[in-house]
Amino acid sequence: MKNIKSWLMMFITISALAQNNTAIEPNNLQLSYSKTTSIVFPYSVKSVDRGSQDVLVQKAKGVENILLLKAGIVNFKQTNLTVVTSDGKLYAFILNFDEQCPTLNLVAEVSNYDTDVLFFTENENQKKIEQFSQLALSKKKKITGLKANQFSVQLQVNGIFIHHDVMYFRVVVVNNSRISYDIDQLRFFIRDQKKTKRAASQEIEIMPLFAKSDFTKIQDYSEVTLVFAVPKFTIPEKKLFTLQLIEKNGGRHVELDIKNKDLINLEILRSL
Repeated sequence: MKNIKSWLMMFITISALAQNNTAIEPNNLQLSYSKTTSIVFPYSVKSVDRGSQDVLVQKAKGVENILLLKAGIVNFKQTNLTVVTSDGKLYAFILNFDEQCPTLNLVAEVSNYDTDVLFFTENENQKKIEQFSQLALSKKKKITGLKANQFSVQLQVNGIFIHHDVMYFRVVVVNNSRISYDIDQLRFFIRDQKKTKRAASQEIEIMPLFAKSDFTKIQDYSEVTLVFAVPKFTIPEKKLFTLQLIEKNGGRHVELDIKNKDLINLEILRSL
């Protein structure tokens, strides 16, 4: 099924380019058998197509926007590489073999040789999610009552928004202590309201599509505001939507529970 979808997406892409008469200026890369070439893209990589199996391609471990390339055989014939990123852009590369002077690092410039790609409707465009996350961050309207305090650390949701099939939670983390707070992770999951002795508590983790802000530490007596985009959901009866803030190498963990009624008055984000 994945292969069928990949071919369909490539067909839609090629058709769109043909209709728009758009020419992509490819970038030339020199690959080596003994050295690795890295390409850094501005957004996560959604699809990769290599013209020959003589070229080895994989994502860098732990990241979504870096591709690692290497020659699979010495003196491979010239071939190409096509990459689609989550912001709806298509990149084209010409690959040549050069053992002595390979391209070691390349930052893919959006303005040089990209073109727009039409994604399937079930794939939300990452760039639009970022734009609506920024809109949610800038909204002046705030909600109250959704906060939790533990060990002089406060976790608060002061805005809940929705646009199409994506919900945006504006989260404020406040450190009122004299000790800086190192973030290990901020989890989102749906769980049972009450845990009985005979039944194990069930948790369904919700993975964010995007986080508007990069943060690993909150300094003493300071705060940070973030927006998390998640696939739309409702909270089943006798369940809670929980935000769990976990301190790295520490014990100051904070949990905030949200009920279904708290989602009733969420704000609709209009078109940009």
